[in-house]
Amino acid sequence: MQEPPLRIDLHLHSTASDGALAPDALVHAAAAGGLDVIAITDHDTTGGVAAARAVQSTRVHVIPGIEVSTSLDGNEVHILGYFIDPQHPSVVDYSRRAASWRRERMRQMIRLLDGIGVRIAYDDVLAVAGVSAESLGRPHLARALLERGYVQSHAEAFDRYIGNDAPAFLPAQLLDPAGAIALIHEAGGVAVWAHPRPDRFEPDLPRLVEVGLEGVECFRPRVAPSDALRMERVARDAGLLVTGGSDWHGEWHGPLGDYAVTRDEVGAFLDRGGI
Repeated sequence: MQEPPLRIDLHLHSTASDGALAPDALVHAAAAGGLDVIAITDHDTTGGVAAARAVQSTRVHVIPGIEVSTSLDGNEVHILGYFIDPQHPSVVDYSRRAASWRRERMRQMIRLLDGIGVRIAYDDVLAVAGVSAESLGRPHLARALLERGYVQSHAEAFDRYIGNDAPAFLPAQLLDPAGAIALIHEAGGVAVWAHPRPDRFEPDLPRLVEVGLEGVECFRPRVAPSDALRMERVARDAGLLVTGGSDWHGEWHGPLGDYAVTRDEVGAFLDRGGI
């Protein structure tokens, strides 16, 4: 009898950054959602990897990862690092510096909100973040806006206040793409462009490849199928790895496991990691 195909999600966030579930709970939720292979890719930290990989009671294979915040020409460009050594000294040092920078960025975004009459205190965000306070991100601020009644949903928080084109947005960056890719390579990893904007894909791709990019996250829930297929074709023609994932942070993105990719779509990437 033929085994069912692997169900894979290569882009998940835990409470080590701005996800809703602790790393071990995330693995259990992935198993309950029918996933076989996942990657823990928290923002600017590998703090959740050890706890996720320590879970022994499921069949889920956990890939160690990180999502490094950078920008290019004023636009956010996130670089995913896979198969990295989560305790590599350079990664640990970067994560420490990123945590400090993220706290300052959050204070600046709160000041921008205050300037348009939206009163959120820094302590409100810390209370929402809880154990995630070392890696503050926009989802924490969205939850604070929701709890204070300024919005009715996380999506509204991003649309009205903190999304990329909203009045309280500040890009998250410590490194440029070249620095992020170099960090990932130094830690033994594979560098992949996370959720590229379809309108910036062709202009930006050669610049990222020039500094060592090895793959592109083509498949994800919130992109038009025609754009995903176009990016896949361009990436494969360029000899790049192709990946996919949900960028799941919590139930507001739908149940974990609803979105998955298969080995047919990301097989070369899995082969790179010996999976």
